[in-house]
This record gives sequence, C-alpha cells and structure tokens, in this order.
Amino acid sequence: KPAVEVVEGKLLGEVEDYYSHVQVAALTLKADLAVGDTIRIKGHTTDVVQKTESMQIEHAAVTSAKAGEGVGIKVNDRCRKGDRVYKI
Repeated sequence: KPAVEVVEGKLLGEVEDYYSHVQVAALTLKADLAVGDTIRIKGHTTDVVQKTESMQIEHAAVTSAKAGEGVGIKVNDRCRKGDRVYKI
C-alpha cells in the first residue's frame, strides 16, 4: 500500500495553518480555485469533501484566487497542518 493515498483531482496545496475558532484552513494555492468549486481535504485523520463557500486573501473576501496566492478557506470540519487539499 502506498504511503500517500492517491486522490483523484488536482492538488491545490497543503494546509499550512488551521484556525479552529473560525474554521479556516490557510494554504498557498498550486492551482486556481474559485468559490463554488468542490474541494477535498485529505490527511491521516482528515477526509472532508465540500463546496468552497467562502475564501479570503489577506482577510478580504474573494470569489477566486490564482496559483501562488495564499488563501484562507472556510471549512466545515477540523483539518490539520500538512493535510492535502484537492480540487475535485
């Protein structure tokens, strides 16, 4: 069994920080992402699939972000630093 499970979809990046009080995951995007896109957050104890409903850059709400930008994404469940984020 491979150490890292292969997940269908495009890798968006890894969770760099998780803010539990506001349920926001912070990451630097490796691919473009827009509100309405479906994402999957996968880690050792995490497996969350959800629509992107809210996203921020530098605390300002945005509807889309490009590869290379650092974003905060509102998530429906706890995730952890190092979890991988995919667009599916």
